[in-house]
Amino acid sequence: MRPLKISAISFLNTAPLMWDFTHGATPDEYRDSDLPPQLRSDFTIEYTVPSHCAEALKHGRADIGIIPAITYATIPALAILPDAAIAAKGAVRSILLVSRKPIEEVNTIAADTSSRSSVALARILCQKLWGRVRQLRSHPPDMESMLTACDAALLIGDPALRIERSGFFVYDLAEEWRRFTGKPFVFAFWAARMQALSERRDLDVAAVFRSSRDHGTEPASIAEIARRWSPRVGLSEPEVVSYLSENVHFALDSENLGGLELFYRYAVECHIIDEAPSLRFVGMTAPQFVG
Repeated sequence: MRPLKISAISFLNTAPLMWDFTHGATPDEYRDSDLPPQLRSDFTIEYTVPSHCAEALKHGRADIGIIPAITYATIPALAILPDAAIAAKGAVRSILLVSRKPIEEVNTIAADTSSRSSVALARILCQKLWGRVRQLRSHPPDMESMLTACDAALLIGDPALRIERSGFFVYDLAEEWRRFTGKPFVFAFWAARMQALSERRDLDVAAVFRSSRDHGTEPASIAEIARRWSPRVGLSEPEVVSYLSENVHFALDSENLGGLELFYRYAVECHIIDEAPSLRFVGMTAPQFVG
């Protein structure tokens, strides 16, 4: 039987989810041959950015991918792997809107479009919290050139963690969402093509990825991830530990699912998606709506 193809994200915040596959190695260090023997015949891994993970699943180039939450609404025949996600119950530090002027005066936003959920969240907050639509323009993730081209910059992932905040108005989008809705925000989660799962009924895929998340969020694992990733992201090891332990939440618990359901409802109201999707989980025989 063929191995399942995993499309993974080359950001720090996914490293705990990938622990059993990579044991904290950065994408620069990772090789398929480094997979543990018990996983080597069942999985292969390719690293990319969130939006490309979704495209790989959509076009059948990957079987399992960690996808932006918004793209789940646009790709048919996917199932969510339960219990593992990239979420935030408060400030997340790595999804930031940065400007030299207050948000009330912002008309244009340069957006790093490698995370579609963050772009969708920015659009929702503009309309529902900050009162009006802003123009979003696609731009490479370089803050200086983004702020030359537009009034504000939307930065995600490792580049956002590295910015110097002094002298700028900085809006943490997960924190703003929590302030507005009282709910957490789910940025991404593992999803799989149901056809691919039907070909590997011998594998308990949900259990494999749940175990990886559990092992990767242990304090010793977080410390090892911090040691290996600190030079790559330009943060101290204590800063990496703090980010992964305090800012990112790696589960799809009931509170996070409630935030996800509200996100989809607002995305429909803001004309970002046509309808809110049903949430189908691996191991379930029928779709389940949250809320």
